[in-house]
Amino acid sequence: MVEETDKIQRSVLPIPDRTHVGLTTYDAKDPETKFPPIKPLRPPDGAPNVLIVLMDDAGFGSSSAFGGPCQTPTFEKLAANGLKYTRFHTTALCSPTRAALLTGRNHHSAGMGCITEMATSAPGYTSVLPKNKAPLAMTLKLNGYATAQFGKCHEVPVWQTSPMGPFDSWPTGGGGFEYFYGFIGGETNQYDPALYEGTIPVDPPRTAEEGYHFTEDMTDKAIAWVRQQKALMPDKPFFIYFAPGATHAPHHVPKEWADKYKGQFDQGWDKLREETFARQKKLGVVRQTAELTKRPKSIPAWDEVDPKIKPVLARQMEVYAGFMGHADHQVGRLIAALKDLEVLDDTLVYVIVGDNGASAEGGPQGTFNESIHLNGLDVETPEFLMQRIAQFGGPEAYNHYAVGWAHAMDTPYQWTKQVASHWGGTRNGAIVHWPNGIKARNEIRSQFCHVIDVAPTILEAAGIPEPNIVNSIQQSPMEGASMLYSFDDAKAPERHETQYFEMFCNRGIYHKGWSAVTRHSTPFILEAMPAFDKDVWELYDGSKDWTQAHDLSKEMPEKLHELQRLWLIEAAKYNVLPLDDRRVERFNPDMAGRPTLVKRTSQLLFGGMGRLSENSVVVMKNKSFSITAEVETPEQGAEGVILAQGGAFGGLSLYAKGGKAKFAYNFFGLQVFTVEAGQAIPAGKHQVRMEFAYDGGGLAQGGVGTLYYDGRKVGEGRIKRTVPMMFSCDETTDVGRESGTPVTPDYERKTSVFTGKIHWVQIDLGKDDHDHFISPEERLRVAMARQ
Repeated sequence: MVEETDKIQRSVLPIPDRTHVGLTTYDAKDPETKFPPIKPLRPPDGAPNVLIVLMDDAGFGSSSAFGGPCQTPTFEKLAANGLKYTRFHTTALCSPTRAALLTGRNHHSAGMGCITEMATSAPGYTSVLPKNKAPLAMTLKLNGYATAQFGKCHEVPVWQTSPMGPFDSWPTGGGGFEYFYGFIGGETNQYDPALYEGTIPVDPPRTAEEGYHFTEDMTDKAIAWVRQQKALMPDKPFFIYFAPGATHAPHHVPKEWADKYKGQFDQGWDKLREETFARQKKLGVVRQTAELTKRPKSIPAWDEVDPKIKPVLARQMEVYAGFMGHADHQVGRLIAALKDLEVLDDTLVYVIVGDNGASAEGGPQGTFNESIHLNGLDVETPEFLMQRIAQFGGPEAYNHYAVGWAHAMDTPYQWTKQVASHWGGTRNGAIVHWPNGIKARNEIRSQFCHVIDVAPTILEAAGIPEPNIVNSIQQSPMEGASMLYSFDDAKAPERHETQYFEMFCNRGIYHKGWSAVTRHSTPFILEAMPAFDKDVWELYDGSKDWTQAHDLSKEMPEKLHELQRLWLIEAAKYNVLPLDDRRVERFNPDMAGRPTLVKRTSQLLFGGMGRLSENSVVVMKNKSFSITAEVETPEQGAEGVILAQGGAFGGLSLYAKGGKAKFAYNFFGLQVFTVEAGQAIPAGKHQVRMEFAYDGGGLAQGGVGTLYYDGRKVGEGRIKRTVPMMFSCDETTDVGRESGTPVTPDYERKTSVFTGKIHWVQIDLGKDDHDHFISPEERLRVAMARQ
């Protein structure tokens, strides 16, 4: 523990310079010349290293450390030498939990009431971190910590994700981290991720065929970083935030890891819940009097599932379990590196097994390509899934498991991710390991805790005060309560007595053991939303009912009313209001009131531009559009990508193959529709144009694609179906190459570079009004409109 001997005033950050007061001589050789030595900034003596491991989409009943079926020996070993917190809570969704973790404030206070892609202009939902809530990493860095983040960052506003930033919300911009290696967004392809080092896009060092996996790669980077840090600055403590994409979809893991679980889930999700619950009681992570909650009627019973699809459902869970075990192994490698450096015992380690409950976003039968489900389509038949059973978890898949498995991973609680009203959405196992700071070993702590408690705990452990001013901005107080009081006192009265919950208008309040909750929406069902005043509230006495199994609302209406009123007070205090249950509408930036990077119906791009998110490019879905490129073709003919958006699981590409222009439209990896020119692109400078005439009549309809050279028609073809909402959460738009998975099998990433020269590419929305050709005057007009 830190002893209170530090004399530096740390309440104002950056710490103001101390001006030398004393004799200033004329000649430095004068014997009376004296200046104090330069001292590098360091935290108070005794401040520990800090490592936060945050798993993704893992419920309370997933890890073996908390009775789950996924074997996590690293987590178990850390818990055996530390503490397990069995009433630790998150916000029920990824971006909000991460914002709360990294600021010590409630997610609405931090402006992150939902994921960044659904931000609105309401104060609690902007996705923009208020300047009076400086991130924990910033506070630690300005107090002398070395800081680094590895893995997922889902807190950058979508209009700030382009290569031009601004980077205020990026980890190495305003996030307080000196180094970042990972991805920006909710998920990524583990075999072919869209990576950044700092703010610079980088390609993975290997391919899937060469054995690449992102969790292994980020672990390699973390180990290399901490070794260098301790080699060069051994007296400077570090703060590492290690946030793998595991176990968020896509569930990608080498086959041998999934095969370890072969046959272990054939009994189905209902029996698995019973088995997990029995282990949880044996481990003591739930009370012996706890009851296993009932499966909601909207989740099918295993016995009612079509036997023909059960093998692929079981394989989904085998893949998921392997994914978690693989991630645990990588954490183990990092822990081993800290031990080799002889710093593990003086490192405060938090392992938070999930940023929310397990995800039900795979739907009732799971999916081979998660993007299909996210687009609201139902085109995968049981036969389709069975034909691909061997590919689940591999590079050919973008898979997610069925909702029944998600519910089982949240054992013993009700519901799943997104459902903030019930513990299945918000209660996650947490492990704390700090041998030099905690005397207790292999003990359980049952005090109520929340993710906003982590930042105050770390500051107290380091002897660093909450700053009053950061970068000249008066700071609001942290809203969490330090957990340090409970480290060596299992019976200490809990200090976090009141906590509201809200996500997608699923709401709840915890107060001194009691909880009142109401579920407004279901993650895996598109349904008409009821009026908020029609929502049915439930009441639970946590002192007797560990799992929220017995609703007391009818027996104790006055108690329910008291807690409902308290929820409203807390909601008003922390910017939860107004409640917003719009789903599809909030993806539309104009309706949501958030900025858009592109405000026109035309966009001009140039050769070499790339890694542009879908939010950085005009939307070419559910409408007619054209792509026109001025290219310079070599005498031997052109090859490669002119413009590509998306990838192998959904996207479009205008490219050259065998010298001819081609256009490919990838419908979720199910079909690739291709239009090919009848002749090669002439050598020299020419315009290559693709026009898509949309059929209309609703979303996801087809149309006709037509290719032109210099306004002359050279090819035409039918594109039968199109993607309605989004191609991908992580694939991008590139000019002159394909940076991710290929839209079409006609090329690979390494062969996708255009062999000629691309001067410019213009995307226009709507029907053709250029006579199939863009004049210099027209291009100038579009360019000037950008100013």
